Parts: sequence; C-alpha cells; structure tokens
Amino acid sequence: MKDRLNDAKRRMEGAVKAFANEIGSVRTGRASTHLLDRIQVDAYGQKTPLNQIAQISAPEARLLTVAPYDRSLFGAVEKAILESDLGLTPNNDGQIIRIGVPQLSEERRKELQRLVGKMAEEQRVAIRNVRRDILNEAKRAEKEGDLTKNDIGRLQDDIQKITDAEIKSIDEMLHRKEAEIMEV
Repeated sequence: MKDRLNDAKRRMEGAVKAFANEIGSVRTGRASTHLLDRIQVDAYGQKTPLNQIAQISAPEARLLTVAPYDRSLFGAVEKAILESDLGLTPNNDGQIIRIGVPQLSEERRKELQRLVGKMAEEQRVAIRNVRRDILNEAKRAEKEGDLTKNDIGRLQDDIQKITDAEIKSIDEMLHRKEAEIMEV
C-alpha cells in the first residue's frame, strides 16, 4: 500500500512540476529567460531547443539577449523567435540578438490568464487521473484478496490528502502567475 501511495505522490508531483515549467514559458510584462523555453530552432538539420544552442539572459526588466554558440545559427534563431507565438521581434547586431519585451495590452493579459487557467486545469485532471488509477488498482487488489476494506478506506483517505495537497499547490502557482500577468 505504501508503494502505491509513493508512486501516486511521485506522479502527482510530476504533474505539478510540468505545470511550473509550462507557466514559466508564458509571457508576462517582465523579461524572463523561460519565455524562450518552448522555442525550437532548426539547427544542423533537426529541431533543437533554443537554450541548448544559445546563451539566453535577461540583463534588464524588458530585454532578453540571445547569443548563439555558433554564429552560423543567427538566422535560424531569429526565424524561430519570429515564428513563435510570443509576439516578440528579435534585433540582430551580428554579435548578439536583442529581444525587447513590450508591455502587454489588457486584452492580451486576459488571454494569457485564460491560457494559464487552461494549463492548470489540464494538470489538475492529470492528478485526478492518478488518483483514479491508484483507487482502481486498490479495488482490483481487494477483489483478489490482497487488501481489506479497511486498507481500501485508509488508502482512499491518504490518496485524497495527497491529491488535495498537489491541487492546492497548482492553484497557488496559478494565482501567483495570474497576479504576475495582470501586474502593470
């Protein structure tokens, strides 16, 4: 039973970490190197994450800089940034690519808020699916005689506590991100 709970906790924490990574790449009014995490560059004949072929930094609150390790990739990096759904425009001076991060409009802020809410709901569903899977496993074990009714009851209580805690952590991250998005 402990193994089932540990497995459930590990899988639920994975959903929370996935959500944290997803919302890190959602643009807010501030420059963050995580904004460019989802960008894939066509480098050396295959799609490669930007952060693996370039150094990314945020020297100012509204500026990102990208310095490709290989100078021949400047054009591919610029193209990938332009084609992304971030709405950012890169400026290449031959040494470094500068990306100004403009203020968000009220409409765009609300759109991003909805997007982040949708991401949170997807991860909440993933956590609930883990709970369902563990409880179904436990019911099968009960039918086979491996667990008693009392064991099932304790497992349900424990798995619900873990589920509630992980969903609460997603909700807290969601509220912080929404506040960050709406901050002017």
